[in-house]
Amino acid sequence: MPQLGLLPGRACVSLLSQLLRPPHGACTRAIRSHSHVAKAVLTSQLKPNQEKSNFIIKTPKGTRDLSPQQMVVREKILDMVVSCFKRHGAKGLDTPAFELKEMLTEKYGEDSLLIYDLKDQGGELLSLRYDLTVPFARYLAMNKVKKMKRYHVGKVWRRESPTIVQGRYREFCQCDFDIAGQFDPMIPDAECLKIMCEILSGLQLGDFLIKVNDRRIIDGMFAACGVPESKFRAICSSIDKLDKMSWKDVRHDMVSKKSLDPEVADRIGDYIQRHGGISLVEQLLQDPRLSQNKQALEGLEDLKLLFEYLTLFGIAEKISFDLSLARGLDYYTGVIYEAVLLQTPNQAGEESLSMGSVAAGGRYDELVSMFDPNSHKVPCVGLSIGVERIFSIVEQKMKIFGEKVRTTETQVFVATPQKNFLQERLKLIAELWDAGIKAELLYKNNPKLLTQLHYCEKMGIPLVVIIGEQEMKGGIAKLRSVVSREEVAIKREHLVAEIQKRLLES
Repeated sequence: MPQLGLLPGRACVSLLSQLLRPPHGACTRAIRSHSHVAKAVLTSQLKPNQEKSNFIIKTPKGTRDLSPQQMVVREKILDMVVSCFKRHGAKGLDTPAFELKEMLTEKYGEDSLLIYDLKDQGGELLSLRYDLTVPFARYLAMNKVKKMKRYHVGKVWRRESPTIVQGRYREFCQCDFDIAGQFDPMIPDAECLKIMCEILSGLQLGDFLIKVNDRRIIDGMFAACGVPESKFRAICSSIDKLDKMSWKDVRHDMVSKKSLDPEVADRIGDYIQRHGGISLVEQLLQDPRLSQNKQALEGLEDLKLLFEYLTLFGIAEKISFDLSLARGLDYYTGVIYEAVLLQTPNQAGEESLSMGSVAAGGRYDELVSMFDPNSHKVPCVGLSIGVERIFSIVEQKMKIFGEKVRTTETQVFVATPQKNFLQERLKLIAELWDAGIKAELLYKNNPKLLTQLHYCEKMGIPLVVIIGEQEMKGGIAKLRSVVSREEVAIKREHLVAEIQKRLLES
């Protein structure tokens, strides 16, 4: 085809008209025929010999709709989380819902099997993002960013067996905070733990504990106990199950399924069943096995420094050094942490609901270099808030205490007691909207006043402006409190100012 830029004006127009001209004759019939065939194939794939009466309307497994009531609760949680991130100086960031498949593979260890792959669309193999951390690392490498403090709220997808009752889904929202850049040891790490404490305390979920460990300590422990280096990640994945399985089952997993020597497994068991605070760190610094391992020693010394900063932040009592914490993701390189609730609200006589971790994170110093052509390192540390699990707990708590939720933020309702006042109501509500006041009216020409007042009570709208023939003649409007049912006459020109004053006082 000739290049349009090289053609003279009229020739270019002529060529364009030919290209854009609709097809005729046999060509048109062929296109229509192809369209009918494609439609028939698609229909047969969607409904193979299935009658409409058998069709079940449902959301896909591991997903759910959120009702207006649920959205109010969810938005309050997200607002609180994001406001905390912003308080600590984070910038917002967003990335695509899907990435090139090669960007995600081999970054998650065994969990890579849970990535959702998409069909080839135009020559690119794509996958839905598994978390927000790997896309962030890709962003840093691609844009050559060396320092950044960012937050990101977005959906991620994991192809696992969902446990809805425990807040575990295939599609869910993550709230991440990360600090990228070269800084002095443990200062950013301590801030991440401080943020985690602020959010969990602010959400009033109950008492919580943040478990802390270091991947260097884990690897050093493995080496000191005699684990072959080729099995480090596999054994780490087994240990990560200790919060869901007994030590006996974890040991069986390591020995029977991953062919670890039983004596080596027992040595590991002596370490990973220990937890404590700074005193445990100091004790392990004197351990004859661990103190001989350079990696373990570095990790323990950094943990000692971390606990000093946590004490200055006033949160050391919320942190537990737990040698069983492993965090299965392959990209962690240093300090790792995970927050768990010590108790959850429950119905009288029922067992507490086990929700697993509600926040987690750690240090990943090598991930950005995996995307960089020159393998330049950008050290990173971050955390992720488990919004879905927190949301399930808050929902349960509200159900127990019978708390009700307003699904709208309407402040004023414009009502009339008489017929043929739609035009006046529309003028008035436009005035309220223009003043930034959240207002509603019924979409009826002649609604009954009682119907309008009942709607306000049902929706929890605090104020009603009533306008009718009598009010119009007097140049006033009546302002009614829905709760107390008290009414006052306000001059029409002072109405907006009076409403704004009342809303500020409420």
